[in-house]
Formats: sequence, C-alpha cells, structure tokens
Amino acid sequence: MPSTDPAADVGLLSPVRAGSAAEEATGDAAFVRGMLDAEAALARAQSALGLAPAFAAAAVTATAAEPGRFDPRDLALRARAGGNPVIPLVADLTAAVGERDANAASYVHRGATSQDILDTAAMLVASRALRHVLDDLAAAAEALGRLAAEHRDTPMAGRTLTQHAVPTTFGLKAAGWRSLVLDAHDRLTAVHGALPAQLGGAAGTLAAFGAFAEADGAAPGAAAAPRLLAAYAAETGLAEPALPWHTLRTPVADLAGALAFTAGALGKVAADVLVLSRTEIGEVSEGAGGGSSAMPHKANPVRATLIAAAARQVPALAAVLYGSLAAEDERPAGAWHAEWQPLREALRLVGGAALDTAELAAGLRVRPQRMRENLDATRGLVVTERLAAALAALMDRGEAKSALARASRRVAEEGITLDDALARDPVLGGLLPEGRLRELTDPTRCTGSAGALADRALRRPGPAGTSS
Repeated sequence: MPSTDPAADVGLLSPVRAGSAAEEATGDAAFVRGMLDAEAALARAQSALGLAPAFAAAAVTATAAEPGRFDPRDLALRARAGGNPVIPLVADLTAAVGERDANAASYVHRGATSQDILDTAAMLVASRALRHVLDDLAAAAEALGRLAAEHRDTPMAGRTLTQHAVPTTFGLKAAGWRSLVLDAHDRLTAVHGALPAQLGGAAGTLAAFGAFAEADGAAPGAAAAPRLLAAYAAETGLAEPALPWHTLRTPVADLAGALAFTAGALGKVAADVLVLSRTEIGEVSEGAGGGSSAMPHKANPVRATLIAAAARQVPALAAVLYGSLAAEDERPAGAWHAEWQPLREALRLVGGAALDTAELAAGLRVRPQRMRENLDATRGLVVTERLAAALAALMDRGEAKSALARASRRVAEEGITLDDALARDPVLGGLLPEGRLRELTDPTRCTGSAGALADRALRRPGPAGTSS
C-alpha cells in the first residue's frame, strides 16, 4: 500500500538506509517507543526506591507497552507549541494511564523534565541501532578476512597519487580494509557500552524528585534522589551517568565521533572498490552490480557508491553534534534541539553503509588476471625502486639513479620494456646477469613484505573473539 502521507520520509532520497534494520530502529515510531520506555523506566525506578507505589509503576509500564496508541505525526504537530515531542506525549500518556488506573496518572513523568526523557530515548534508540551496525561490521570484517587470506599473494599494482607506484598484493589491501572495519567496531563498541541514561529534572539538580519524596513522607528527599540515577539507569539498560548531562554533551559527541570514523572507514573501502572497478582497471567488481536507466550494458558498483555517499555526509552531521557541545546554562535553547535530526541521520547512514559493506565484501569478485595485466601496463617501470636498491650495491647510488631514469625515459618514449632499455643502456647493459635481471624486473616478485604484513593483520581477532 503506497504511503498517503505527503510528509512521510520513506528513504526515497536515501537508499543507503532504505529497508535497513538501522532505519527501522531510528524511525519516528522508534523514538516514541524510546520515550515511552524512558517514562516507564522512571516509574519503575521510583517504585523500586519507595518513591512511587507499585501499582503506579505497573500502570505506566503497561500503558507504555502500547506504543501504537500514540500517533507520531500528531505528536510532531503538537510539539511545535512546546518545542519538543515529550510535552504532548506526557499529556497523552497521563490520560491513557488515568484510563487504566486513575490513581496512577499523577506518577507519570513525576519530577522529570522533557530533556530527561528525550535524551534517554535518543540513547535507547542509538543503543538499539548500534547493535545492528555492530553485527554488520562483524560480518564485513569476516568476509574481508577471507578475501585477505585467499589473496595473500595475489600481486597487483600499488597506486600512489593516482599512478602505479610499486607492486603490492590484494591480500594486503583487503587486510587493511578489515583493519579499518575492526577499528570502527572497537570504537562503536566502546561508545555503545557507555551510552548513559539522562535524569536531572528541570535544572539538573534532581530537586523535584527530592521534593516529591519529602511530600510523600520519604524524608530526607535530597538523600533519596541521587539513588534514583542508578535505579533509573538499571531500568533502562543504559549506563549510569555521574551527573545529569543536559549541557555536558560528551555522550553525544563521543557517539558522533565514532559514527563519523565508521563512515570514513567504510568510505575508504568503497573508494578503493570504485577505483578498482573502473572499466579501464577492472580488477574487482561487485557481485551484483546495479543497472542504468539508459545503458543496458552497465553493471554499476552501487553498494560502493551508496557507502561513499554516506561517508561524505556523516562528518558534516557530526560537526553539528560537536557544535552542540557549546551549550549555555543548565538547559540550552537550540543546541540540544539541533542534535535530534543529525544524530538520527548519522545512525541511519552508518547503519545502511555497514550493511552495504557486509554485502559488498561477501560478494566482491576479484580478478587476479586483470591485476597481473595492469602490473605490466608500465612495461616494467613499476619495479624501478627495487632495481635502484640492487644497483646501488654495484655502483654509485647517484649514478644508478641517473641510469635508471635514462632507461625509464626510453621505455616511455620508445614503447620498449624496461628489460630492453636496461640491456641497451651504456652503463647498465651487462652489469647484471640475465637471470638476475629477469628476477629483479618481475613485478610478482617485488611485493616486499606484503604477505607477511597481511598475515600480521589477520592475527588480530575479529569481533567474535576469533580471527576472521
């Protein structure tokens, strides 16, 4: 059934996240669920400390477990009046709890402020989305590990500043990709485990919680309120904050940094695949390329394209989140509000990119023969570094460099191979035995320690604790 809401955002302009688990985990419905979960956790935490009756916690929890009765679009429209969606949600939740148990309604949102609920909801949404991201990163690392092991010794041209430099191996390149993916997994894992609940009340002093406790006869309320932080965090499943962090935005900034790093790390994989899959290079291709609306012959590297697009967007989103660190007073006007959409979009883009990377790595087609053909494209010039080192042992280093430069010019100008140019050179000709010259100019024997470095990288355990 097509969407009939003209304001609905179903991913039409962001196919990288369309249909992904991260998209579902960060939608408006997911944020409503997060806010309801935060309200229910608050009621249960207060009940656990004797600051609210058990029947109230049960009524709030049962009502919050029915997110379908709260319309995100209606909440959004009504949020314009107060500046955030918690205000209309609390009104609706209070009414719904009152229908269930009139005596429980007064315990909804008791002592909290809107930012407590929305910040906690954002951390819950992030936590749930990151679980999918981490799973996809683990899958990508495993697939890249297989590629690196399989192609440990597959020679290819190393490229620097867009030009052939010296030979390397595809195994080392894939091992490097895996290393970046594991770095991203490590950073997101650390951030994921530290995502905190938020609770502070109107100005971060917990004053209202203490006041309600004293009014209910649980004196002294000021002593009971701090214990609520631990109880609330336990109920949400998030980390306990040392302080309310309404204007201490380290959690959001750390999450932003990890998401930006992850987007960039995956973007590196995509950038390499995009280069290597060019028609004139053809060293890799996606397992199932995308088609063209006009050119039937094309199989475009669509996954790499979408990952690259995400990598270009997330750093800008992270910049907004970093900018919100400079938040005035005990509750800011605008800085907090500016975080909501960039945080959600960053989670969605990284979630989609992680899924695409896992699929890209699992289906990547590697063409060793094409890599070998490209190694020969410079007719031997790709090995001049090794030749320079070998010749330096037989003659003056400067003279060897000049002679190699002279031979290289002949290769470029006359279209001959480096072997021929060396044999015709008045200084270098006959200096090296033919067999030794053949060995030194064979690009497949000039990959240095690429294989050993790939092995070293693959000894790093994968996310599951085993080498992938």
